[in-house]
Amino acid sequence: MIPNQQKYLWLLLAIFISLGASAQNTGVIYGDITDQVTEEPLIGATISTEDGSYATSADIDGKYRLSLPVGTYNIKASFIGYDDLIKFNVVVNSGNDLSVSFEMAPSISTLQEVKVSGKSAARSALASDVMTPLSVQSLTTEEIRSNPGGNFDVSKVIQALPGVAGTTGGGGFRNDIILRGGGPNENVYYLDGIEIPILNHFTTQGSAGGPAGIINISFIEDIKLSTSAFNAQFDNTTSGVFEFKQREGNSEKLQGNVRLSASEFAATFDGPAGPKTNYLVSARRSYLAFLFTLLDLPIRPDYWDFQTKVSHKLGEKTSLDLIGIGAIDLFKFAVPKDASPESVYILRSNSYINQWNYTGGATLKHRINNGLISLSLSRNHFNNELERFEDNTIKDPETINFSSVSNEIENKLRLNVKTFKNGLTLNYGAALQQVNYDNDFFTIIRPEITGENGELIQPEISSRFNTDIGFWKYGAYFQAGKTFKNQLSISGGLRTDMNSFTNTGNNPLKTLSPRLSASLPLGEKVRANATWGSYYKLPIYTVLGYQNQEGQLVNQDNEYINSIHYAAGFEYLPKNDLRFTVEGFIKNYENYPVSAFDNLSLANLGGGFGAIGNERVISKGKGKTYGVELFVQKKLTKKQFFTISYTYVRSKFGGIDTELFPSAWDNRNLFSGLYGLKFGKNWELGAKYRWAGGSPYSPYDITASQRNYLSLGQGIFDYSQLNSQKLDDFNQLDLRIDKKFNFPTWTLDLFIDVQNLWGEKNESIPNFTFKRNEDNTGFASTDGLPVRQDGSNAIPLILNEPSGQPTPSIGFIIEF
Repeated sequence: MIPNQQKYLWLLLAIFISLGASAQNTGVIYGDITDQVTEEPLIGATISTEDGSYATSADIDGKYRLSLPVGTYNIKASFIGYDDLIKFNVVVNSGNDLSVSFEMAPSISTLQEVKVSGKSAARSALASDVMTPLSVQSLTTEEIRSNPGGNFDVSKVIQALPGVAGTTGGGGFRNDIILRGGGPNENVYYLDGIEIPILNHFTTQGSAGGPAGIINISFIEDIKLSTSAFNAQFDNTTSGVFEFKQREGNSEKLQGNVRLSASEFAATFDGPAGPKTNYLVSARRSYLAFLFTLLDLPIRPDYWDFQTKVSHKLGEKTSLDLIGIGAIDLFKFAVPKDASPESVYILRSNSYINQWNYTGGATLKHRINNGLISLSLSRNHFNNELERFEDNTIKDPETINFSSVSNEIENKLRLNVKTFKNGLTLNYGAALQQVNYDNDFFTIIRPEITGENGELIQPEISSRFNTDIGFWKYGAYFQAGKTFKNQLSISGGLRTDMNSFTNTGNNPLKTLSPRLSASLPLGEKVRANATWGSYYKLPIYTVLGYQNQEGQLVNQDNEYINSIHYAAGFEYLPKNDLRFTVEGFIKNYENYPVSAFDNLSLANLGGGFGAIGNERVISKGKGKTYGVELFVQKKLTKKQFFTISYTYVRSKFGGIDTELFPSAWDNRNLFSGLYGLKFGKNWELGAKYRWAGGSPYSPYDITASQRNYLSLGQGIFDYSQLNSQKLDDFNQLDLRIDKKFNFPTWTLDLFIDVQNLWGEKNESIPNFTFKRNEDNTGFASTDGLPVRQDGSNAIPLILNEPSGQPTPSIGFIIEF
């Protein structure tokens, strides 16, 4: 028998397929054709479909517009002295004009004045460049939008890339981005050159993960991910750099799109705001709280997010971009009608969350002779209010066991200069940041417990402080890259970062971070690549702002976290639409924060909601990650595209003078496969499969958990057996089907997106609770009496049932 949920799923699919065909119409693509380094407009560059049947050229500003019949194309840009560049899987609709810009790289043969037979090779599947020759991947807007199971969420889509893992310990629910075994707070994110510290709704303070991304993919033109060989311009990262490039608004007309899915509604508009100005603006609203109420779930998550971009041309060589992004998150609880042990655990263990954040910034760009100067000014603010009570259904101040009201504010000024001459690329600049952090914090680590006769069984251990700190961060860098005689490419850089808060923060030699990369061709289609680099990251603000009971900022003695990377591999491009890579990597960590309370590395925290780091830590921990990545990428040809990725990775961290233990993200094996097929009449099919080794976890200390559960609402782990247990492997197959209807002035895209198509049961980290009584009105006890405060007559229960079911999302996108 087919389960009822799958019956409904197949019925919906049949109805979806029965929809009719669409009429033939035309659409428009537009964009800029510029030099990759200097952003000089390439006047007269040719833009055409790959078969040459449609073509146009760039105007005096490097801009173009090309009308095409609706459909899917591979678009090629060509210009004398530059390598051809192909953008694959460009979907042209009649509703919105589509932004497709090209940043072209000068041809090496032209630069070196070496005669090479045949025309220059088209750069397409290739994602690397002279500055970052390896450990780099890229995704286009269509690869993001059509990703099965992605739910239009950038954070979920990138988990299909090599070396990238999400947190599977929560059943795949969260968006913690783990790169090559490093923690989620080791990554940095840039939106058009402006750093955005918050990427997800309901983010874990100090960790960056959360269940849903805040970036609107309607704004994104492409994403670049670097997992090593970072350009020296990026600071405060030891694992990865994400660069999100936003598209330009339409300078010719007002246009927009609205999107409705199973969990949210979004609207985006863009258009001209004068002859030299264009804009994009969007808002998105979740209605998860309404759905969870219908499903009688104990949690009620609710969020908004907003995004905008304004581009203005100040002169022939000068432009100004303004960006803004922000979110509002509310997380509360309700008592379900059927109070199952799982529901009770959720009610007791999670915190009420009231968060908001924003990032706003301005970037002034000015082209100089053979170069570009960029000056960016930005501000970001993260407000995080958390509360948890012994009984989360009643917000009684007398029973509060956790509270945190904090603000993280950064004001940043960055100067970046890029020049390119005679084949030598130079990149140098400086950054200045002013930081404010405050936190009114209280937590009960262990409650006071007394016996029946009033004797003290366990004294209270708690932490309370109210911190307010302000300090400066500053740094400078230099990077250079060159390709010699059309063969060996070398890139090297140097960076130092300082701050006015930590005891040794003003010593530039403490964070001197050199890096070196090289790429050597082993024939026409194979390159050998290698990199070495030292990278530094300041401890998170929740660590720096912690005060002890005497009000002392005891973590000022912390050092910058250091990670030294080694990576090497091969890249094979048999065709311009096909790419194979294999890379090995090692990362060695020093000065990693360790909890003074239990000598536990913070690498084993951050998988839940709320915050980490509000405690005394000592920066003497060590860590090591290593592994190998295999990746195959086939761009769209003959109506098909696919990627295959496999990573073997080990991630181990230790406390002070301890051995290295598996970290919280030591999954070991990661596999993902993505396949897309374009049918006739605007039908599209996408499938994605993910498999990951089980996450390690620590078992519960049953005695301590039983004693403290009623007060804390959660169990206590036995760290003497740190991460000695392991979940079963994670498996999930996602499927997406799209059908587009193109009308003369608008487009309707109907889609069905099914996560976990086969209903795989995946494990989460087990939860500790007490057994319920037979009529489900409260906790059971061994003596039939109410459960005592110390839990001595309660019946411990470990919840470890795997869960998972097909989750269909049916929705539509209207472009107009």
